[in-house]
Amino acid sequence: MFDRLEDLLRRYEEIMSELSEPSVTSNQERFRSLMKEQSDLEPIVKTYQEYKKKKQDIEDSLVMLDEENDEEMREMLKEELGDAKASVEDLEQKLKILLLPKDPNDEKNVIVEIRAGAGGDEAALFAAEIYRMYVHYAEGRRWKVETMNVDEIGIGGMKEVQFTISGKGAYSVMKYESGVHRVQRVPETESGGRIHTSTISVAVMPEVDEDIDIVIEEKDIRIDVMRASGNGGQCVNTTDSAVRLTHYPTGIVVYSQTEKSQIQNKAKAFALLRAKLYDMEQQQRHDAEAELRRSQIGTGDRSEKIRTYNFPQGRVTDHRINLTLYKLDKVMNGDIQEIIDACIAADQSIRLSKLNEAG
Repeated sequence: MFDRLEDLLRRYEEIMSELSEPSVTSNQERFRSLMKEQSDLEPIVKTYQEYKKKKQDIEDSLVMLDEENDEEMREMLKEELGDAKASVEDLEQKLKILLLPKDPNDEKNVIVEIRAGAGGDEAALFAAEIYRMYVHYAEGRRWKVETMNVDEIGIGGMKEVQFTISGKGAYSVMKYESGVHRVQRVPETESGGRIHTSTISVAVMPEVDEDIDIVIEEKDIRIDVMRASGNGGQCVNTTDSAVRLTHYPTGIVVYSQTEKSQIQNKAKAFALLRAKLYDMEQQQRHDAEAELRRSQIGTGDRSEKIRTYNFPQGRVTDHRINLTLYKLDKVMNGDIQEIIDACIAADQSIRLSKLNEAG
């Protein structure tokens, strides 16, 4: 590990030196590439430099302790030595986490698809609430949210909704939301006051950049244009602006109607189709590596029940990591960072233990 860290430190110093050269600053493509590499290396290098400093502090304290006769000073040096040793252990663990292989999709924007499952209108109402939860969360992080398609029901629910979240590292965080979300509560439509259980599914897919080779043959696609339906507002429902794509080989059908322009809706529909095809490819890869899929929290089985929202008890339980929080109202208002942080920590712990087993 430390040989690799020394190599990364040397590479970081090379990049910093190269970035100061006029020939690089005048070459924008090279400059951007180096800046990206420098940004990726910086957290590792800064942590490693801090680690080396603490190691040096330990050596200095040991030398001083060996030479010091004053008991009060010796006690102070022993305290400093204990603090430095604890810091070294923490920093070593942090370095192991920083050196874990990165998911190549982590920095990407995401496309999120929420679908109402079992529970009829109640499931559709819950789907709309989860959609709003993610919108609030994204806005809190200053990320941009853009709706691609929504199929609403008259009482404020959503049978399904697809939307993009654009922001640095969106996939690295949002991927932990994929799976089945379950709600337990007394529906407003229920006169008997009985608790119902409903479900929705959430799929989080990385937005597919041009650098990813997803080929969509013209002969494999049917494009239908139609008038938008639902609460479109001015102009949207009066022209044939909505676009539906049918992908014959997979049977995937996507629909976009939120823009006034057919061209914009077509672009959104193709972006969603590319994301779905890439996601299908990723899922097949995970299925082929069953053990890996079971060990990962963020990109596991889409049919897995991951979380329960129990309204009578005001609690949220994430079943993957056995975490229960009694702050349902805050969670539904977008305060989900604590859950995501716990998922990230659990995922890192699993991957570290796998790495240690392999080592």
